[in-house]
Amino acid sequence: MENKAATRDWIAEAKVIAAEIEAYADRHDAEGSFVSEGYARLKEAGFFKALVPDELGGGGADFAEIFGAIRILGAACGSTALAFSMHTHLVAAAVWRREHQAAPTEGLLRRVAAEDLILVSSGGSDWLESAGTAEKVEGGFRITARKPFSSGCEMGDLLMTSAVYDDPEAGPSVLHFGVPLKAEGVTIADSWHVLGMRGTGSHDLVLDRVFVADAAIGGRRPQGKWHMLFHVIGMIAFGSIYSAYMGVADGARRRALEIARTRTPDAHLLHRVGAMENAHAAAELALREMVDLACAGQPSQDTTNRIMICRTLLGDAAIETVTRAMDVAGGAAFYRKAGLERAFRDVQGARFHPLQKEPQLAFAGRVALGLDIDG
Repeated sequence: MENKAATRDWIAEAKVIAAEIEAYADRHDAEGSFVSEGYARLKEAGFFKALVPDELGGGGADFAEIFGAIRILGAACGSTALAFSMHTHLVAAAVWRREHQAAPTEGLLRRVAAEDLILVSSGGSDWLESAGTAEKVEGGFRITARKPFSSGCEMGDLLMTSAVYDDPEAGPSVLHFGVPLKAEGVTIADSWHVLGMRGTGSHDLVLDRVFVADAAIGGRRPQGKWHMLFHVIGMIAFGSIYSAYMGVADGARRRALEIARTRTPDAHLLHRVGAMENAHAAAELALREMVDLACAGQPSQDTTNRIMICRTLLGDAAIETVTRAMDVAGGAAFYRKAGLERAFRDVQGARFHPLQKEPQLAFAGRVALGLDIDG
């Protein structure tokens, strides 16, 4: 059977889409409106099912290709890239778990391909503790929760989320499940009024006693403890998410160099450009390792530790790249038309994904000292 992935150049297609959506980025930023054009183009081009294997009806792309596409999109519109990365990492994790753990994710992947589903993640706001309550009722659970940072929810189809069930035998347990965004009791709260990444539409999703059947519970784990599921998520998700921030840094660097080339270089300008180049290279090196681990790593606490170290290094370096780009551009950077002030605001989001710097440092310290990571 012919491999569809071999007939498609996802990077080239991303470049075409990036050139188209760049024209909309400033308007969505100014309005705080969702990047609907970018999502529509990505859907039209089959990007939302790109990672689904050929045999399940998808595009058969590999992780590195689509993470690379996210990076390209990020240079044009950070919000489109970041929102798309949230769908991407959910599909990527489902693909990895099917291939390496024989996990029962095939049904979800077939639906993503056949129905062109857009998945929405609440993982960044939930993490190990989760949020919301699951009340046991006949045949399933009633879920009551508020899920912030639900990127892409305005065009999303299925929320992949969790809630806490006070299990009388096992104690507080986190249940994982999917909820259709059109299900009774699910509403979008207009809450995304923020500094940067304004076009991601990362509103709060409110679940008011939403019914989830027992058969729809995809996993259970003890609340607040590291679980193999999170080592899988950690290994895969952050290469996807931080590709968007790398793209923002790429775009800022490009615009700064365009401005710098119109000027006579002096020692100060050369120093500023050199500092920007160092920061950009540091971010790129961290991303390279994150993508390599997503493609060929094995989930474990050591892999998670390495990913989280790279997440901090890349985030810091991407922020520094954009900051240095503003120094390179000088006063021109202060004008919105230069695109650098939007990049400066968008890249600040790299600070806030888990594990944030302080918890990441503590995690790295525990691993280095041989301590229990759940301590």
